[in-house]
Amino acid sequence: MILPIVAYGDPVLRKVAKNIDEDYPKLEELIANMWETMYNAHGVGLAAPQIGLPIRLFLVDTTPFSDDEELSPEEQEQLNGFKKAFINARIEEESGEAWDFNEGCLSIPDIREDVKRKPKLTITYQDEDFQTHTETYDGLLARVIQHEYDHIQGVLFTDKLSSLKKRLLKSRLDKISKGKISVDYKMRFPNIKKGR
Repeated sequence: MILPIVAYGDPVLRKVAKNIDEDYPKLEELIANMWETMYNAHGVGLAAPQIGLPIRLFLVDTTPFSDDEELSPEEQEQLNGFKKAFINARIEEESGEAWDFNEGCLSIPDIREDVKRKPKLTITYQDEDFQTHTETYDGLLARVIQHEYDHIQGVLFTDKLSSLKKRLLKSRLDKISKGKISVDYKMRFPNIKKGR
């Protein structure tokens, strides 16, 4: 089932999400619905707060990036077929020289900006069977994970921009929160009356 994606301005996007356990109701169905929602919106990641749930769950599928000809064959191979659900994730370490990459977000449609992030991370998380893993990722794969991880921390990519950039984007962000935007996927806007 395709779920509406919560738009910029909704308080759920600002909450630090809570851990869940294997008794979380209908978790398997929720994850399936999140995959369907993400693919319908042509995303490469989706976090539970983006569908209105303040829980520590996010999905990543970097396959669409794997045909980027600017990437090395090794990077393309790393991204191709990488599909994973991260439950109760915690970043242990981020390292390396921060680099810029143009990011967007399904909750903030039609806005893309360069964001600085460190190129390497080590993350501990649970998979869908609640087995615990600690893994290290780098490059574009690390960046997608960092972006989704930020969502479960109540952080948006626009928070990482300079104060000047934020001021320049303010009116566009306000329009998104009021639903004055056209998107080709289902969204839920915080600042408009029900029934629209």
